[in-house]
Amino acid sequence: MKVVNTVGKRKTAIARATLKDGKGIVTVNGAPLKFYSPEIAKLKIEEAITLSAPISNKIDIDVEVRGGGVFGQADAARQAIARGIVQFSESTELKHKFLAYDRNLLIYDSRRTEVRKPSRSSQGARRTRQLSKR
Repeated sequence: MKVVNTVGKRKTAIARATLKDGKGIVTVNGAPLKFYSPEIAKLKIEEAITLSAPISNKIDIDVEVRGGGVFGQADAARQAIARGIVQFSESTELKHKFLAYDRNLLIYDSRRTEVRKPSRSSQGARRTRQLSKR
């Protein structure tokens, strides 16, 4: 029996996925994926599973996600699942398919929100007061 462990990250969310031979059952934090909400986040997670349809129907996927917000967790989970499926199937064409569809399915997105600057508590990190010419 083959078992693959992978990690996906997005901002402060970290997802750990375990893939093993099975019937195509997907659980996120112990609950089946069909009960995951909101719906948009669920569809985002399902992208990797749908793109690898014949292979993913024979794999049981268990994902544990911690930290971050709802969509950060969804992105981390989909990345962990996609990495796991590529590693499980050992297929380079599937890897190229994922990269062509969305690069963030396999590659970590290092962007962060910029640190708040002093005396700009209500404004953004770079926004300053508008200058008046007259």
